[in-house]
Amino acid sequence: MPARIYDSFALLKLFQKERGHQKVARLLEEDRAGRSQPLLQIINFGEIIYITKKDFGETAKLRVIRNVIQLDFRLISATDDLVYEAAELKGIYAISYADAFLLATAIRENATIVTGDPEFRNVESLRAVEWV
Repeated sequence: MPARIYDSFALLKLFQKERGHQKVARLLEEDRAGRSQPLLQIINFGEIIYITKKDFGETAKLRVIRNVIQLDFRLISATDDLVYEAAELKGIYAISYADAFLLATAIRENATIVTGDPEFRNVESLRAVEWV
């Protein structure tokens, strides 16, 4: 089973129990059952942290950080090489800079992207997308 990398869109949906959050939870369960560690790009983790703090406050932010740790995500750092790769992708495709980091990481890790963010329709030819 190929690795999955989770976009902030999908994890915010899960943590905020938005419509469709059950699918994200099911995919994480499948990862655990298949002994595949879910991936999270550190830039996207930062997005989750600041959005949660801005919208729901400090307590919710701390709860989200604990959830990510408990879900045993492998955090992928933004290395110099990854910064260059993300910048190249951002220069070619109509995606946000944070999404360019996720895409560069997905390509490098040969991972399926888990998201509901429509920006990823622009790059589906580069990596498989699991829509939530």
